[in-house]
Amino acid sequence: MDHFAYRSGELYCEDVPVARIVESVGTPAYIYSSATLLHHYDAVATAFAALRPIICYSIKSCPNLHICRLLKDRGAGFDVVSGGELLRALRASGDPAKIVFAGVGKTDDEINLALDSKIGWFNIESEAELANLIEIAGRRGVVARAALRVNPDVDPKTHRYTSTGKKESKFGVDLERARRVFQEYGRHGSVRLCGIHLHIGSPVNTVEPYVSAIRKTLTLIDELRSDGFAIDTLDIGGGFGAHYKSSEAPPAVAYAEAIVPLLTDRVGGANPLSIIMEPGRSIAANAGILVARTLYLKKSGERDFLIVDAGMNDLIRPALYEAYHFVWPVRPATGFVPAERGESTTTMPGCLPMDVVGPVCESGDFLAKDRMLPPMQRGDLVAVFTAGAYGMAMASHYNSRPNPPEVLVEGGAFRVIRRREGYEEMMAGESVT
Repeated sequence: MDHFAYRSGELYCEDVPVARIVESVGTPAYIYSSATLLHHYDAVATAFAALRPIICYSIKSCPNLHICRLLKDRGAGFDVVSGGELLRALRASGDPAKIVFAGVGKTDDEINLALDSKIGWFNIESEAELANLIEIAGRRGVVARAALRVNPDVDPKTHRYTSTGKKESKFGVDLERARRVFQEYGRHGSVRLCGIHLHIGSPVNTVEPYVSAIRKTLTLIDELRSDGFAIDTLDIGGGFGAHYKSSEAPPAVAYAEAIVPLLTDRVGGANPLSIIMEPGRSIAANAGILVARTLYLKKSGERDFLIVDAGMNDLIRPALYEAYHFVWPVRPATGFVPAERGESTTTMPGCLPMDVVGPVCESGDFLAKDRMLPPMQRGDLVAVFTAGAYGMAMASHYNSRPNPPEVLVEGGAFRVIRRREGYEEMMAGESVT
């Protein structure tokens, strides 16, 4: 569900015409809907309310400070994977006690920053990292709280680059190794190893992998508790899907219907588990679009190209993952307003197959391939949907292209939450003598 819709033949974000926004900020531009962000956060909070979870928004999905602050004000904590993301969480007035720090390559400086900030948990990815945290915390005379990330060896059936729950993953440790880690490191005074962390991949559009992973992990927790380890936290990660083509992702309540019964008895009683969740994509993805302007139409052999002013440096997901994003004009010609997003447009009379490509000097620079699109002209605006997660977050300066602006819509108003970068600003960190 999102708050982007066609009215009277043109695309609106909430109550603002998208064309009006780009008249003000230019193209390419990222546009976000605050109502959509809050809707998806609330959907998770409501669906899982019985578990009283700490919901830690995954900053890596969409890190803009204004969006982080919006979600913090709704009750979110933060999942961070770098010192920079930790500083973003703090700059957004996040509660340090509701921050979890994951990532396989935490530097000593990042660990010290997290200790200084008194974060809630370190999510530990390896024995070597845990040994280093023990040494740093011990030297400083502080006690850190940590959760060991385990790989339950389940297949989330997502892209191989975003599948993280298999035994061979670079993230975390397998279940057999996890027991040895606790035996060797679980009783050090400077690190309280009191939790288990899961994150099996993203996007995961079925609930079965979560059920399998959680069941295996609960067995591990019971075994560790029987060995005398005080496990009080289970972080079930994130990875819930979003709607890229049409409505392929289950709603939050569908995940909850399968997961909550597994954990209900664990959150009460004499030895309760605290539950942490780390949604990112499911909150941010459908809340954002990337708007581009048509530069040229080109025919090469039997192939038609729509060349726009946004490229792989602005949205790398199609080039990196061959990811699908629905693309459609902001003001389509009469008769070409889609009834719904997705595959229904492929049979719309009058549409022609086109590749939507950008200006970057790479053959892999594309936003969509072989898409049925209505008649287009130079200057027409196109919207790339479901771009709120891992869009601007993964943008680069490749080909020395400055970053686009970000705009947040709130009802009938909008505001720039990141200004368009200029050439001088892009080169400001470099010096020539």
